[in-house]
Amino acid sequence: MRPSSTPLPSLDALKDQAKRLRARFSSEGQDISHSRALELIAAQYGFRDWNTLHAAVGNRPPFDPWMLGSRVRGHYLGQPFDAEVLGIQAITSQPGRYRMTLHFDEPVDVVTFESFSAFRQRVSCTIDETGRTVEKTSNGRPHLELEW
Repeated sequence: MRPSSTPLPSLDALKDQAKRLRARFSSEGQDISHSRALELIAAQYGFRDWNTLHAAVGNRPPFDPWMLGSRVRGHYLGQPFDAEVLGIQAITSQPGRYRMTLHFDEPVDVVTFESFSAFRQRVSCTIDETGRTVEKTSNGRPHLELEW
């Protein structure tokens, strides 16, 4: 039985995983069919077969902007950013809250003084369903805000 707390990738991402798995096996001299690779991916996510996994993924919205590896943009401490999602986890004790780790394409200066700078390229935060942190700066703006 599959644990319900693990987020599932999109169908395209799952198929891409199967292609990479086939390539990996092939590079080691073991050829497997695409259907076998799909079955192995399904087993990795705790499903009995590819059809069951496909049905589970097919019964949800086609795009989840907060999936592992997805691209996001927004503002961190008032500074604009583009980033990759390195980690995302639902906080089971706080429904509607997610722990997220982002890697910014370009480091963001987190200091507002002209004579001093401190740059961050990777941040972890807790966001709500709207993509905002509960924590706010002194001017009332959330520390991190994701754009939709």
